Amino acid sequence: MRDGIIGAGNWILDKVKTIDRWPGEGNLCNILAEEQAGGGGPCNVLFDLAAMDPALPLYAAGRIGADADGDFLLAEIRRRGIDDRFMARSAAAPTGYTDVMSGEGRRTFFHCRGANAELAPEDLERIGLPARFFYLGYLLLLDRLDAPEPRFGTGAARVLAAMRRNGCETVVDFVSEAPEKFAKTVCLALPQIDILIINELEAACCLGKPVRKTDGSLDETRLRPAAECLMAGGVNSLVVLHYPEGAAALDRQGNFLTVPSCELERARIVGTNGAGDAFAAGVIYALYRNRPLREALELGSVSSYYNLLSPTASGGAVDFARMEAKRRNCFGG
Repeated sequence: MRDGIIGAGNWILDKVKTIDRWPGEGNLCNILAEEQAGGGGPCNVLFDLAAMDPALPLYAAGRIGADADGDFLLAEIRRRGIDDRFMARSAAAPTGYTDVMSGEGRRTFFHCRGANAELAPEDLERIGLPARFFYLGYLLLLDRLDAPEPRFGTGAARVLAAMRRNGCETVVDFVSEAPEKFAKTVCLALPQIDILIINELEAACCLGKPVRKTDGSLDETRLRPAAECLMAGGVNSLVVLHYPEGAAALDRQGNFLTVPSCELERARIVGTNGAGDAFAAGVIYALYRNRPLREALELGSVSSYYNLLSPTASGGAVDFARMEAKRRNCFGG
């Protein structure tokens, strides 16, 4: 029986600054609070999963620098009981970091890739664990994995193919980027992805048109076509789209469903950093426990709900019992 979840990709130290307003260029705002915490797809997903279920076997994989920021991330990984044997340290590059400006329900990122740019297919292909899921994030932000590769198209596609041969189900997220970069990088990896979890802006890159109207409201009629586009591109099992208003999913059998978000008053939102990763963690955990797809989307929504109560990417994470109680309260059942 396969057991556990591997989280690989960007490991980042988030340096979160809560600000009082969003200034125009050349103007000033006040920093109200500062906090640092782990960030990046695998970090956020694994930290959230560790909070949900401390007994779940979790494995961290990536590259960090041989510096104080790297020491901080390793300490946080170990504090949560996550296996760090596949965390490599760069002799030359610093730990990747992001200055996160958070305020008024919005966030802006100033990012240094650091050692993440060195993460190579060889670093991940050696992982031979009998885990159930292999999560990789973020495509379009991992230089050597995004680079061309002769057999599979990109280094990321090569890694994902290796994980599938090893028996893992592959789960992928990517960042919002220019459509031409999406076509050159993400599309080549789609046939090696079992479960794709992305937001509506990223989905629009495949559809070739926005899924929001000119007034900013969601165009729900474009959600299914966007998911179908990604499925047609090669995704093997499931496409999940998340957005502030809710989430949608399309499986290989053609079943499509949507759920609303778990409501939260705007005044209670502390920060949105890591909300998408929190959603992914909830979905992954539900699928890992073989819960119905609708419940997986609902649990993802609840995970995002708690994330929004903290300025950091995983500071709001809670245990599964609390999440399940909130899910029943929000969605019934």
